[in-house]
Amino acid sequence: MNYQVVVAGAGPVGLWLAGELRRAGITVAVIEPRSERDPRSRALTVHPRTIETFASRGAHQPFVSEGIPLPGGHFGALDSRLDFRRLPSPFPHTLALPQERTEALLEGQALDLGAHILRGHEVTGLTEHPGHVAVHTAGPHGPSTLQAAYLVGCDGARSTVRPAAGIDYPGTPSTVLGWLGDVVLDNPPAPGYSYFGPAGALMAAPMPGGIHRLVGITPRDLTTTWPGDLTLGELRDNVLAMTGTDFGLRDPVWLSRYGNATRLADQYRKGRVLLAGDAAHQHFPAGGVGMNVGIQDAANLAWKLAATLDGWAPDGLLDTYHAERHPVGADLTATSRAQVALMTAFTPEGLDLRGLLARLITTLPDLNDHLAAQVSSLAVTYPPTTPGDHPLTGTRAPDLALGDTGLFALLRVDRHLLLDLTGSGRFAAHARRGLHLHTATPYQPPAEFTDVRAVLVRPDGHIAWASAEHDDTALTESLTAALAITHRKVSRPVRENRAPDPAGASGTAADRRP
Repeated sequence: MNYQVVVAGAGPVGLWLAGELRRAGITVAVIEPRSERDPRSRALTVHPRTIETFASRGAHQPFVSEGIPLPGGHFGALDSRLDFRRLPSPFPHTLALPQERTEALLEGQALDLGAHILRGHEVTGLTEHPGHVAVHTAGPHGPSTLQAAYLVGCDGARSTVRPAAGIDYPGTPSTVLGWLGDVVLDNPPAPGYSYFGPAGALMAAPMPGGIHRLVGITPRDLTTTWPGDLTLGELRDNVLAMTGTDFGLRDPVWLSRYGNATRLADQYRKGRVLLAGDAAHQHFPAGGVGMNVGIQDAANLAWKLAATLDGWAPDGLLDTYHAERHPVGADLTATSRAQVALMTAFTPEGLDLRGLLARLITTLPDLNDHLAAQVSSLAVTYPPTTPGDHPLTGTRAPDLALGDTGLFALLRVDRHLLLDLTGSGRFAAHARRGLHLHTATPYQPPAEFTDVRAVLVRPDGHIAWASAEHDDTALTESLTAALAITHRKVSRPVRENRAPDPAGASGTAADRRP
């Protein structure tokens, strides 16, 4: 069967990507070896930028309703937690939500939008051709081949797609083992509880359903030798050694170990094959950022694939996926290694270093804000590609109050948003495919937008162009130049490798909310 895009992996990254593609009317199949979702939830934390991304498609409410809001996060398990309440976001907190529920919600949305999710099937290889990629799979009824314009590997650190495409995955091996236990606690500590001392590190986080997650490291876990599977007895001994109590832990749902092997794909795109999520970057799960960075990979990639397949993408747009997201992956892996150093600093010198940094976070609000914005992905900025280079270019657009609506409510995966902040409607002549015009009136700008007269916002919520030019002619000329870079003029509907919609869904799915 033919699809425009085949996605390998039905984790949160692959499912969000599939839903985004369907919102743009792109035919998509998701290949997943597991016949059912994994009940074990590796990811637990949904960060503010991820909630914003869901909100930009009207898809956030189920996550907000089910997740447990927590006012901050941590950096290197320091005693001073990061205060997310200071973040410039309508969601200044994290959500504690098991990955199994995140996957269930995203899968339901993708299915409602018309994605094909083929469980019990796995990608076994690929063959790239000039106009398509043949995706070889194995399933309950034997081998088969799907034809697609593009294949996206969202199939984790042990990706099949990545080596099949010939993409290297360099990095460093594991030298530290962390552990976790999802258990019932009869006497749970307060939310956000953490301990750090010579005996080890421990954090406790509440989960829906009356479960708590205990995660930690002890000095003997600084090893390259696998000690065997974690047992309830070992977990209890670890917790008792650090805190003097076991919090009444019992009835484990999941016990696991994990290492700090750190790797980064050297290419996020090779021909018609692209990578996202753990298939592109592997790291120690410090701060619960991995799933969130992967979803941001998908958000960056989805609209570029849709624009390319719809024919209005400028030349080289897909190449900007690697150019923009690979540095984010490099920062993620470097920051994760730095946090591992802090989380294993059990010596007297290490404890003093941790104490110093914790005091700085408490006494220097700017340091708190910088780290919180970095951990939450609100600080991600992409290099400008349009003329003028206004300071806002490449930054994340906030949820501006635009009369009776907010900016997030206006975003769509299949088009840029052009905000006319002059209130004049002067840009109507610039209408084209892949662009939505909105005249903001009345409008109360935040400080950084005080003098801005027009803004071009990408489908993923980053600013492609902005101008404070007060000369109307110069303002129009600047916009014209920006649109020449961001949009290819298309006189008639064109789609690359347009395939029949196997779900029978309308090509106008971009206007539908899940």
